[in-house]
Amino acid sequence: QVQLVESGGGVVQAGGSLRLSCAASGRTFSRVGMDWFRQAPGKEREFVAAISKSGAITEYADSVRGRFTISRDNAKNALYLQMNSLKPEDTAVYYCAAFSGIVPINKTPDRVDSWGQGTQVTVSS
Repeated sequence: QVQLVESGGGVVQAGGSLRLSCAASGRTFSRVGMDWFRQAPGKEREFVAAISKSGAITEYADSVRGRFTISRDNAKNALYLQMNSLKPEDTAVYYCAAFSGIVPINKTPDRVDSWGQGTQVTVSS
């Protein structure tokens, strides 16, 4: 399995930006699709963004499309989430996740093979 460690979370004012990173080790990173999920207090974990193994295909939740950008660097075994125009409702713990299914994109927590430990993002109004 892939081992994942997130970084880059913090506190930012509404309208600001943050860039999350996820460092991967273990299994060959380029063989797994990657996701970002988030979980706010008292809420279920929800899909944020996904990227295929090569990086050619990306998908986003409606709530973040146009503001967030997912990317990956397979040479560096790294996943990124650039978050712009942040809103208070983006406040959550953000998790990177790996999946090894046949389909290029995954949006479901149940299909995830490996999770990172999470990084807190807090957006103040």
